[in-house]
Amino acid sequence: MSDRIPVHMNGAFQYDIVMEMTFDGLERELSQFNLQGRRICIVTDSNVASLYLEEVEAIVSRCCQVTSHFIFPAGEENKNLDTVRSLYETLIEKQFDRHDFLLALGGGVVGDLCGFAAATYLRGISFIQVPTTLLSQVDSSIGGKTGVDFDAYKNMVGAFHMPKLVYTNISALKTLSDEQFSSGMGEVVKHGLIRDASYYEWLKEYAPVIQKRELAYLEEMVRISNHIKREVVEKDPTEQGDRALLNLGHTLGHAIEKLSDFKLLHGHCVGLGCIAAMAISINKGLISDQELAKLLEVMNAFDMPVSVKGITAHDIVGLTKNDKKMDSGTIRFILLEQIGNAYVDTSVTDTDMSDGLLPILA
Repeated sequence: MSDRIPVHMNGAFQYDIVMEMTFDGLERELSQFNLQGRRICIVTDSNVASLYLEEVEAIVSRCCQVTSHFIFPAGEENKNLDTVRSLYETLIEKQFDRHDFLLALGGGVVGDLCGFAAATYLRGISFIQVPTTLLSQVDSSIGGKTGVDFDAYKNMVGAFHMPKLVYTNISALKTLSDEQFSSGMGEVVKHGLIRDASYYEWLKEYAPVIQKRELAYLEEMVRISNHIKREVVEKDPTEQGDRALLNLGHTLGHAIEKLSDFKLLHGHCVGLGCIAAMAISINKGLISDQELAKLLEVMNAFDMPVSVKGITAHDIVGLTKNDKKMDSGTIRFILLEQIGNAYVDTSVTDTDMSDGLLPILA
C-alpha cells in the first residue's frame, strides 16, 4: 500500500508525493500520463546509474514509446550550466518536444539540474522526480525549486517548476553511504526545528533505530518531513513569505559550503547553519542555552559535524552578501522563537552573525 500526499498550489492540485518500498509502483504511477507515444529521458548521475538505472529504465520503457538516459559525473561541482548544456544537446539530438518528459533519478543535484533543464527546454516540459537520497526524499524533490550553481554560487540560476510526480522508494536509503545519510538528516532536523517540536523530540528518541535504517522508522520520518514541507510550500509556492522558513541554516550554511569548495555536504552545512542560527536566537533572548545543547546532542546522534575548521567568520559573513535571500540589501534571516516555531528576522547584523558562528568555529 503506497502512502500518497497530494500537493496543491493556489488551491489547485499539482502532483502527488508517492512513497513505496520498491520501484514496482512506478509503472502504475506513470500510466496516468498517457505516455504511450511519448519520449522519456532519465537524467541521473554516475553513482545512481550503477545502482538503479537499469531497473528504472526497464519500468519506464513499458510506459512510453522511446526511453533514453543522460548520465553526468556525480558531485555538486557538476551541477552547472555546462552540464545543462550537454543535456539540452542530448534532448535536441533525440528530438524531444514539449509533450515529452524528463525523469530525475537521484539526489538533490540530479533533481535540481533536471528540473531546471525541464523548466527551460522549449520554455518548459514536464518532469518527474524519483529521489534516491534522504536529502532529496525529504526536501529538494518537493516544491518545484530547481536550479544550478554559477561560479560556485549555490543555486544562483534557477526557476520554479513543479514536477508532475514525486515517486519515493524508501528502501533506496539502504544503499546510501553513512555520510550521505547523515547529510540528509540536516534537513530532517531542520523540519522539526522550524515547524514541529514533537517531531524533533521523536527524532531524538528514535535516533538509534533511524541510524540502523529500520525501514518502518525511515518511512515515518520521510512521511512527516514530507507533510511539513508540503504544508509550507502550499502556503507559499514561490517563497514570498512562509516558505522562507525552510531556509533555516541555509544563509550561513551555503557560505560554509562554498568556502569548503563543496567538500562539506549540503545537509551538514545546513546543520552547522542551524547551530549558528540557534546561537543568534539565544543572543537575542529568544531561546535558552539548554536548547542549543540539546541540538548538539541530536546532531551528534546522527553523526553530523558540529564544528568546522579552516574558515573564518569574516569570510562566511562576507559571502552572505551574495545570498539569494537578500532583499534590498537586507538578509531575510531565519531564527527560532522556540523549538518548532521559526520566523523571518530582517534585523540580523554582521556582528550578530559573527557572534552566532562562534560555537561552530571554536
